[in-house]
Amino acid sequence: MTFHSTAHQAIDPVKLDKLAEVAIKVGLRLERGQDLLITAPVAALPLVRLITKHAYIAGAGLVTTFYSDEETTLARYAHAPDESFDKASGWLYDGMAKAFGNNTARLAISGDNPMMLAAQDPAKVARANKAMSMAYKPALEKISNFDINWNIVSYPNPAWAKQMFPGDAEQVAVEKLANAIFAASRVDVTDPIAAWGEHNANLAKRSAWLNGERFSALHFTGPGTDLTVGLADGHEWHGGASTAKNGITCNPNIPTEEVFTTPHALRVEGHVSSTKPLSHQGTLIDNIQVRFEGGRIVEARATKGEEVLNKVLDTDEGARRLGEVALVPHSSPISASGVLFYNTLFDENASCHIALGQCYSKCFLDGASLTPEQIAAQGGNSSLIHIDWMIGSGDVDIDGIRSDGAKVPVMRKGEWA
Repeated sequence: MTFHSTAHQAIDPVKLDKLAEVAIKVGLRLERGQDLLITAPVAALPLVRLITKHAYIAGAGLVTTFYSDEETTLARYAHAPDESFDKASGWLYDGMAKAFGNNTARLAISGDNPMMLAAQDPAKVARANKAMSMAYKPALEKISNFDINWNIVSYPNPAWAKQMFPGDAEQVAVEKLANAIFAASRVDVTDPIAAWGEHNANLAKRSAWLNGERFSALHFTGPGTDLTVGLADGHEWHGGASTAKNGITCNPNIPTEEVFTTPHALRVEGHVSSTKPLSHQGTLIDNIQVRFEGGRIVEARATKGEEVLNKVLDTDEGARRLGEVALVPHSSPISASGVLFYNTLFDENASCHIALGQCYSKCFLDGASLTPEQIAAQGGNSSLIHIDWMIGSGDVDIDGIRSDGAKVPVMRKGEWA
């Protein structure tokens, strides 16, 4: 794909404009005078322009965008000296952290080619990812602690579309992916903002029921899975819209079908198998199988991308422990579409999932007032990474375990019980 690709002509301009409006009015709920920082693949320029327009209509102070590009990323792997792969632009991420500290909103547009780095040296990929994660941590903490309103949306990059629909011509593949994104993001209806209001209310009801039950653990059973996930002390379930510490209620992920909370980093036992491939930083990791003891992954295998998986698990001490558990019905619109996106933002909303690494302080009662030490004492995990992968399907059952050991059906055959 070149910068001047005509593939964007296959994308419905009205729905793309609605997606941009939803990103600002639902995803961020950007406030008048608030600055906005956007990161995006250069292929997503048509969406960046529309989001920027809607941001300024909403009264944005200043919109600043940082672009990435597949060809320049690959040039590093082809030509950079070895020591390059232990470097990251710390000055850039320090600047982002400073911006978030000044209440700048954050919007990421995803859409990179999921197989971009598949042919590259896994050791170099892992080193580059670790360097980036270390440099990004000050900024990531502002996001994972919900200091600010933030949001992720997606654009149908031709390289991504061709991975999903390899048998189609580029324009056809882009049109198919665009329509799938629009449907999952609820912008293919007359009034997307009203549709999001109704959807957020339904997710809030699920969260309220789970918070009322106060389960001490969840037990997952299914093919290749017998996993008990202890829940953090004082955990709190969230789903859909969420209020950041700056007082703005935002929808961090568009689309979203999940309700999620924080596991106890020391209380996960058993084994679990992935039900969908994980696309991580340009590498596809498939058929993941791991075993937990005392909350820690002690054994990990994958039929594809195993070397990258194990490098990820060695990032730091917290990388082998869980920072999130999320429940999604198997009949969710994304799952029902039958489309595998090779993109975690979408695939995680087709399936129950867990995340390795950093927890969300938001998912604790009074989380905004807790110190990192208090969060750790209650079982919250800390890490440079936060990587979701899918463990739910129509064959998985989930029970909630109460503090007295009593079991309550939560999901049967992938659906709410």
